[in-house]
Amino acid sequence: MYEHRKQPLLSAAKFTRRVIQHFVLALLVLAIGLGIGVLGYHCLGELNWIDALLNASMILSGMGPVGTLNSSAAKIFASGYALFSGLVFIGIASLIVAPFAHRILHRFNLDKE
Repeated sequence: MYEHRKQPLLSAAKFTRRVIQHFVLALLVLAIGLGIGVLGYHCLGELNWIDALLNASMILSGMGPVGTLNSSAAKIFASGYALFSGLVFIGIASLIVAPFAHRILHRFNLDKE
């Protein structure tokens, strides 16, 4: 996916395309994660669709839950979803930063040679 250290630096147009591809992939991961949360809160937490979306969005963004959950299954789902959301947040941040970090490191490597 990335050029080898002995290859030249990508052109600005190709680099922009790479950044857009990473951003689209990050949005896809975000949408899937949000969908999992909305379905879980709706089905297990017995929240309406809007409240399920709000709870899933708040957990995925790291803000914390909004609605109260009454069943044990919903509380177990919420615990797992919170852990999952932390990993998704790290993954999305990595996807967005990766092309820039690679370009900087690649440029440093070219300067060394």
